[in-house]
Amino acid sequence: MFIVLLILASVLLFEGDIPAAEIDAKYSNAESKFLVMDNGARVHYRDQGKQDGVPLVLVHGAMASLHTWEPWAEILGERYRVITLDLPAHGLTGAVPNGEYGAAAFTQTINAVVNEIELDTFVLGGNSMGGGATWRYALEHPQRVSAMVLVDAVPPASWQGALEESEVRQSGPMGFSLLRQGWFRAIAGALDPAPLIGQGLRAAYNNSPVVTEELVDRYYELIMREGTRAAILGRTDSYGEAETETPDLSQLTQPTLVIWGAQDSVIPVSSAEIFEAALPNVRTVIFDDLGHIPMEEDPQRTAEEVISFIEAL
Repeated sequence: MFIVLLILASVLLFEGDIPAAEIDAKYSNAESKFLVMDNGARVHYRDQGKQDGVPLVLVHGAMASLHTWEPWAEILGERYRVITLDLPAHGLTGAVPNGEYGAAAFTQTINAVVNEIELDTFVLGGNSMGGGATWRYALEHPQRVSAMVLVDAVPPASWQGALEESEVRQSGPMGFSLLRQGWFRAIAGALDPAPLIGQGLRAAYNNSPVVTEELVDRYYELIMREGTRAAILGRTDSYGEAETETPDLSQLTQPTLVIWGAQDSVIPVSSAEIFEAALPNVRTVIFDDLGHIPMEEDPQRTAEEVISFIEAL
């Protein structure tokens, strides 16, 4: 009976992919560049701002894209060179030929972009999953990362036991929980994700007014880009599961700015304290009224902290 219900749901709620060319035309601009990696992946990135300024490479979170950094790019670009990119299974990079979407693939993608634009050293920052990609890249390439900016960053999986379960709020994005369920993953490739996207964005952005119809459409259409849904489902259930041992973040001696929204419904704000304890050279800023995407919820206030941090390097 359960199998019958799954099949029925797939038929009734079916929604096909949107052609990649249509999405690419809508969400690329004059700043968009495309790099073809050795593994055949076509990576979308942008290199904006003051070209002789301190280079700042920014990495987005799960289900997001480089567009999440555009508010910061506009503000920080007046002082710094701002590089953003779409990770595999996201944005206009989307599906990649080898089907690899884990931590190693993200490190390789970041490395390919900074090599393409010939950066020797740079400030590396990321939000959520992109924050996890940031400290992982810094562990592998410490000599290239002059400083880090971790924005509501994914922590090592081994830290989960140190986080209070009561802090995992029921109001968080349902999509993340459902994607960990085998029964849902079996049909998700054919379902219309619109209701989950709307609920997830309102939860992640702390019901911020920045969650407009345009923003919801952006997330929806990029996820529905041909091949991307299947690529998302091809990722591991949990980004942290790629770890076979506890990473030693004390090795990361670079100056690090930790930014967190206290109203984060995805990763508890107590994670910021654990990052602060683990990293030897860290400054932490908590925004009491912001959620999981603080750089979009309040670009000006959060960008000012980044400016203060970089100017002190």
